[in-house]
Amino acid sequence: MAIRMENVGIAVRDLDATISFFTDLGLTVLGRDTVSGEWADTAVGLDGNHARIAMLQTPDGQGRLELFEYIHPDAIETSPTLPHEIGMHRVAFAVDDIDDALAIAARHDCFPLRGVANYQDVYKLSYVRGPSGIIVMFAQDLRAT
Repeated sequence: MAIRMENVGIAVRDLDATISFFTDLGLTVLGRDTVSGEWADTAVGLDGNHARIAMLQTPDGQGRLELFEYIHPDAIETSPTLPHEIGMHRVAFAVDDIDDALAIAARHDCFPLRGVANYQDVYKLSYVRGPSGIIVMFAQDLRAT
C-alpha cells in the first residue's frame, strides 16, 4: 500500500487572520470553500458540519495545511495546547532565516514561547504561539549557511 502525507487540518477561530499569518510566512492559498451536507457530516463524523475552509501550500509544494472555521456547530474554545500535552502538538516549518520568520510572526502578535534555542550548532529552533493558539515551530538549519 502506498501512503503519503496529504495535509494537516487545523480548526481556527478566525480563518482570514490565520490565512494572513501563514501567507505572510510564504505559504500560498490553493483554494477556499464552504463545506456542508451529508458527505461532510460523514467524512468528519459530525452532524450538521458546516465550515469555511482554505487549503494552503508551502513554497516547495510538499506541505499543505487545511484550515477550517466552523459555522455550525459552534466552535468549542479550548485551552491552548502545551508542548508536553498528548495530542496534536505543533506544525513545523524549515526556514532559511529564523529571525525573519519571527519578525513576520511578531507582526501578527505571535511570539516565541521562550526564545530561540541552538541545538548543537546544527539548528536554531523556536516555538511560536500562532493564531488560535496553534504552536508553530521554526527550524533554521545552520549547516545550510
